[in-house]
Amino acid sequence: MQSILSLRRVMLLWFASLTIAGAGTPMAPAADEPPATATWCEWLQNDPGELYKDKGNHWLESLTIGGRFHYQAAYIDGTDVNGRDFNDSYDEYRRARLELKSKFLTYFSIKSSVNLVNDERRNEGDLDWGYDTFDEAIISLDLKKLFAAEPFEKLSLNYGRFKFNMTEEMHMSSKEIYTLERSAMTNKLAGAQNRPTGMTLDAQIGDTSMTLGIFSGEDDSEFIGGWNDGLAYYLSVSHTLNDDWRLIFDGVMNDPSGEDDFLAYDWATALSAVYEKDQFGLLSTLVVGENNSSAANRGGSFHSLTLMPWYWVVEKRLQAVCQYHYAGASQSEGMRTNSRYFRSAHSPGVNVNGGRGDELHTLYLGLNYHLCGHQAKIMGGIEYTSLETPAGEADALTYSIAFRTYF
Repeated sequence: MQSILSLRRVMLLWFASLTIAGAGTPMAPAADEPPATATWCEWLQNDPGELYKDKGNHWLESLTIGGRFHYQAAYIDGTDVNGRDFNDSYDEYRRARLELKSKFLTYFSIKSSVNLVNDERRNEGDLDWGYDTFDEAIISLDLKKLFAAEPFEKLSLNYGRFKFNMTEEMHMSSKEIYTLERSAMTNKLAGAQNRPTGMTLDAQIGDTSMTLGIFSGEDDSEFIGGWNDGLAYYLSVSHTLNDDWRLIFDGVMNDPSGEDDFLAYDWATALSAVYEKDQFGLLSTLVVGENNSSAANRGGSFHSLTLMPWYWVVEKRLQAVCQYHYAGASQSEGMRTNSRYFRSAHSPGVNVNGGRGDELHTLYLGLNYHLCGHQAKIMGGIEYTSLETPAGEADALTYSIAFRTYF
């Protein structure tokens, strides 16, 4: 009963913020209000969370709130390393976040978001609503505006708590990814669940953009952490070749110190290519790297290949997606599956070796129905997982459906 009441309070706050933003505030310019005849979708896509905007005000240029809500359910049917059949079902509040963005004092901006749900029922834990942790908290200085820097189209210095973007899948926001979950290698490269503290320099000249970053190895901070547990050095470069092709390189060198380390590997590189033309698209990614685990059979090198084509069956409405993902490791437990849902809690006695092995294959087929672009959509997918472990092979089919919205 308490969790239901908490859920109601969260949803009331959610819809209240939408209502306030949609109704406008005394600070919001009347010209930005949607017309009276606007549909709910047009309203949702018309920045309903924009509370204030005045480019002439150097003290406070803009103030915007936002949020996202992701819910999903899954059924898994598999066979463990001992040949034992198992099946389980799960439902999960995947994400609920409240976000704030603001530009102020001419050259500064902030972006922050907090997680409002912690749902561990898939691992026999609890469902807790309310403040959980910060997701991101970043303050930025616009160097281009400050120094009138040419020929840069963008130049900014950023500090705070970041999402760590290795591979193009991770560069894509969870609001816009085409599969319910990112590939296992992408999630491995992203590091610990807690976001790292870091400093980055973002730059763009023409069709090329670049990020240089340095991150703290500390992985147990709830907000912005310290710099006492090693460093990771990061480079990301994206180049648009033409209207159809874009290339992305991501690389990181990790120099851990002590027990805390938000990355579980020494170094990694990822090369992604994105092709989009008319209704068809393709994302391909190659990854190589080296583990730094001292645990038996979990060190050595790792590598992966991901191919994700998609096709708009109905333009901007119905999208078909396929993803093939292969990941391998030189040691027998050097790679791990996603936590959802292959290695979630199963019936007593089921053994999938904790999702660890040296060869992983997954094949995902899905449909995404866009009710209102990415702002409101229904996602459904079927994923086949095959994992080779020291104890034998385990495999499973997972059927998933999700609703995702944001403003």
